[in-house]
Amino acid sequence: MDAVRVALLREVLAGTEWLGATRRFAGTLRTSAVAHGGGLLLVGTREYEPWHLAAHLVDEAAWSGTPELAPTLVRHDARASDPAHLAVGLGRLAAARRGETLLVVAPSAAPRPDGSGQVPGPRPGPGAPLLERVYDARRAGATVLVLGTGEGELTAMSHERLIVPEGAELDLDTVQHLVSAAAGENPLPSRRGRRRLRDRLSRLADALTAPPPPRW
Repeated sequence: MDAVRVALLREVLAGTEWLGATRRFAGTLRTSAVAHGGGLLLVGTREYEPWHLAAHLVDEAAWSGTPELAPTLVRHDARASDPAHLAVGLGRLAAARRGETLLVVAPSAAPRPDGSGQVPGPRPGPGAPLLERVYDARRAGATVLVLGTGEGELTAMSHERLIVPEGAELDLDTVQHLVSAAAGENPLPSRRGRRRLRDRLSRLADALTAPPPPRW
């Protein structure tokens, strides 16, 4: 979804809670990544890998001049033979430290060994690797943001969350587009809004005429 389509979508959503919610969440993401400067980690569940969001954030980082927004995509089944940007496994979350930001995209609650979607006690057990890694990252001082479709242990661990309930007006993929677009916007005074729009459209035109990037 390009900048023009995002703008049209925002017009349709004017007056709803979605614009404010996605901008607040994106603002927290941008502020955390920029202020701490420790790096942005992006991870999904084993069943859902947010590679599309990763690609959009890379674009927004380049267009906005905010390299801190370019994420490291953390994958459940990464292999050493994969391209470098796709070869980072869950072990990277165990190495997360204070100053880093972890964005988790979860269409559903991370599974428990018995399939209930919940994890007992204050610490996830070894049967729930994502929950365990997120818990360790938070305990080490990383800022945890969760974008998902429901509540649960994962959401409870987060410092900031944006819930997209199943059956809502927007699906999770559309919300990710709104969040990534808003994250790349520099919150400057409104009198400069027209200039920012021209600059963004100019960058979009450059991107559309440039050779396509490598596939994710």
